Amino acid sequence: MKKSVFHIALLLLLGTGAVACKNEAQNRVSPDEAREAATASETSTVYEVDPEASTINWRGTKPGGEHVGYINIQSGTFTALDNEIESGNIVIDMNSLTVTDEGISDEDRTNLENHLKGTVEGKETDFFNVPKYPTAAFEITGVSQKDGKQQLQGNLTIKEDSKNIEFPVSIRINGDELHISSDTFTLDRTDWNVNYGSRSVFDNLGNNFISDDMELRIDVKATRVN
Repeated sequence: MKKSVFHIALLLLLGTGAVACKNEAQNRVSPDEAREAATASETSTVYEVDPEASTINWRGTKPGGEHVGYINIQSGTFTALDNEIESGNIVIDMNSLTVTDEGISDEDRTNLENHLKGTVEGKETDFFNVPKYPTAAFEITGVSQKDGKQQLQGNLTIKEDSKNIEFPVSIRINGDELHISSDTFTLDRTDWNVNYGSRSVFDNLGNNFISDDMELRIDVKATRVN
């Protein structure tokens, strides 16, 4: 019985839109080919990411339930000139992937986290294969305005795949502090070859599938170092 519950839990992860269909997803990302990273001016101000105050929240759902959690940001730097972001990058600690569901046992939580990380023998490549790819990364390629909202563009690298994405953010620079917080946005995990349980990749899954959609929300704080 416990094994069945665990497998059901796995099938609920990494899919958003339990009721909504894909084209109704919030701030849907349309990935493009990776682009050249933005560069800094010689006179730009450098900010170093505070890992203790920075995180990425994720949410995945399927009809009947959801999973939520976070991933820590390991390190990163940003540059700004005249209070405008010029360039930057963050390194994402995939070993920190954590499930924060309420009402889940400690054992099931640990089993689920280990499967996602790929530390379960025989299931290393199902999701993120953290032993082989301990970090992911995001590197800024540009900042723009759209419909009165700032848009951050950058190359998101997960495992061996780098794709350029764009999502809405709020960027605040106040003295020695820089804060970047994104709106919740949705991406398709299969664009980065995270294919486990995907109905768009595998046939004959019936209702035992995981939606391709993931919801993410990024919150980064950094402190001036020059």
